[in-house]
This record gives sequence, structure tokens and C-alpha cells, in this order.
Amino acid sequence: MDGGNFRVHSDEVAKAAHDALEKRGVTIEGIAEIVFEMQEPYNEGLKMSHCIESVESVLKKREMQHALLVGIELDVLAEQEKLSRPLQQIIDTDEGLFGVDEMIGLGAVLTYGSIAVTTFGHLDKNKVGVIKKLDTKTGGQVHTFLDDLVASVAACASARIAHRQRDLEEAGKDFKDITADQTAPETHVEGTTT
Repeated sequence: MDGGNFRVHSDEVAKAAHDALEKRGVTIEGIAEIVFEMQEPYNEGLKMSHCIESVESVLKKREMQHALLVGIELDVLAEQEKLSRPLQQIIDTDEGLFGVDEMIGLGAVLTYGSIAVTTFGHLDKNKVGVIKKLDTKTGGQVHTFLDDLVASVAACASARIAHRQRDLEEAGKDFKDITADQTAPETHVEGTTT
């Protein structure tokens, strides 16, 4: 041990989060499909490329990376039956009153505003896209945390799209007028700097 002085490099954390999602069968495109389904009715010209960019941007946030790493690790440990009782049984069965899985997902959406929070609630309740697949127990896998974390990523990415749409409307534009790399609401807005 290094006495707590060693800090993990951001690139290593980002790669670990991406790898953890991939090992669990979750793709950027799968999450982006949820974002597209949520936002396409409200955003003329929205393309999957805009949604993919938004998901990738959300996954760059340390808070989201940390939430993914913790949640996925707990799911994996539950699959391996390495948790102590009664936590093992609670996570393994995704007990309805547990709520810690939702709290980690909800905590990760808070930086994206109330629209992300309400979208997370909708996705948690309605289990859209890959979230539904993760919520359905098959093959001995445990996704107690992962389904909520994917909902969190999708909710945040959807909120980013909604915020960008507002900027575009004010400029007399919509998504058909921008490329995917211009999706971020923080960039390409007159009078702002990042």
C-alpha cells in the first residue's frame, strides 16, 4: 500500500467503467437507443449519433464512473455468492424494499437537473430497452444495480439532449442543423465559454 497517496488516473477509471459495462453486455449504442426513444418525439432532426455522443459524454463524468464501478462490482460479487448474509439474499433477489440500487443511480443523475431525475424515475418504472433485459433474471446473472445505473446514464444523456434543444430553439435551429460533436449543451452556444 502507498499510505493513501496514490490517485488513480482518470483514464484508468474511465476505461474500467467502459470495460465493466462491456463485460456485462451493455453497449453505448444500447443506452443511446433508450435516449433516442425518450428524446426523438421532442427533438426534430435528432439522430442516433447525437444520442451516442451524449451517452459518451455522460460516461466521462467521474461520478457516473464511480457509480458504475461500485454497482457492477456488487452485482458480480452477488453472482459469485461472496456477500455476507443477509445482503447476499437481498441483492440476489433484488428485494423491492432494498432501494440502495436506485439511490446510487439517482445520486448520479442529480448533476443533470430535474429533467434527469424525472426521466430516471420513468425509466426505473417502465424498464425501457436494455434496462428491461437487465431487469429480467436469466442465466444466473445479477443486475440489481446495473439496470438502475443504465437508467441513470440514459436519463442523464436524455437531459443533455433536452438542454441542448432549448439552446437550439433560442437560436432558431434544431438537431438537424448540428453534428454529433455539437450536441453538448455546454459548447457551441453563443456567448459561452467552456
